[in-house]
Amino acid sequence: MTDEITALQHFDDASLDAAFTTLADEVRTTAAATASTDPEAFRLHWLGRKQGRLKLISEAWLKSAPPEAKKALGIRFNQLKQQIEATLEAPASAPAKSAVQGIDITLPGTLRTPGIPHPLLKTMHEIVSVFHHLGYSTNLGPQVESDFYNFEALNFPENHPARDTQDTLVIAAQQSRPSRDRLLMRTHTSPVQIRTMIASAPPIRIVIPGKVHRNDAADATHSPIFHQIEGLCVDTNITFSDLKGTLDHAMKALFGSDVKTRFFPSFFPFTEPSADVQISCIFCGGKGCRKCKHSGWIELLGCGMVDPAVFAAVTAERRKLDPADDAHNPEKITGFAFGMGVERIAMIQHGISDIGYFYSGDMRFLEQFA
Repeated sequence: MTDEITALQHFDDASLDAAFTTLADEVRTTAAATASTDPEAFRLHWLGRKQGRLKLISEAWLKSAPPEAKKALGIRFNQLKQQIEATLEAPASAPAKSAVQGIDITLPGTLRTPGIPHPLLKTMHEIVSVFHHLGYSTNLGPQVESDFYNFEALNFPENHPARDTQDTLVIAAQQSRPSRDRLLMRTHTSPVQIRTMIASAPPIRIVIPGKVHRNDAADATHSPIFHQIEGLCVDTNITFSDLKGTLDHAMKALFGSDVKTRFFPSFFPFTEPSADVQISCIFCGGKGCRKCKHSGWIELLGCGMVDPAVFAAVTAERRKLDPADDAHNPEKITGFAFGMGVERIAMIQHGISDIGYFYSGDMRFLEQFA
């Protein structure tokens, strides 16, 4: 090996190939001698800024080459430089390879902590699971709904306050559409009840979990975005006693077998008769405490028998496809519906006082449920 660079006499392809082949062999020879034991010496020998072999070759050959040979010479020069750099990298990768070969595969691997469901999703899944065990299936629907599915088919009159923008988030630029086709953010998951009945004849037993939107100011118990689970059962000879038995079983499954339920008359446009459902306070056992306002009871959800006007709206839509359709004739079938807020149940289950915690993204709060 010599540091002396012999000047090139000829610059044709054959002469250039022969010269750079000799240099490539020289790289391999020096690599075998020094690259693995003293890579820094190898690097300085070839790539040193002042006396490196590549610098000397550039000065001796590139500067003296005729213009027509500079391109071919430059290509071979870059290939030689890449060979040198690859030789420098090779020793660094060798120890890593031997280390991999030395891994003991019988040792346990690195434990990866899995994520957990958000507390709202966990509560939602628990509620849905209770009704799945009763033979209900899950149906879903869009969050952007038409006025027909969200209000009209559910027996909301045209002047009902819920249709006002003070209560409902409406989509802009809908004035030119017919009122039934105007779009809005659904205020409940009840539109899926209508969609299901239009698509399917009885018997129907579904639960409908999902996100809903209302024009509410955020406070400790309200949020403009929250989650509901509604249920619908439609068949022949369905009675209010079936509704009471179903919800009593569900509340006991969610809050414990000691929980009692009671029903109070209420009003909803889409059910008649309607009721509010209360459960005995799970914190004081019904004796009265601050959480139940010393009444011993906590109001939890609404329910009722499906209003015949809802069945009539469904029948009118189905008869657009089949004028003889009579599957949802209120004289032949009955049904019940119910709805509950997921956040409210989760707050009761976990003793949470502010609904905003669910949406804050605060890991200190969420990690409590890990």
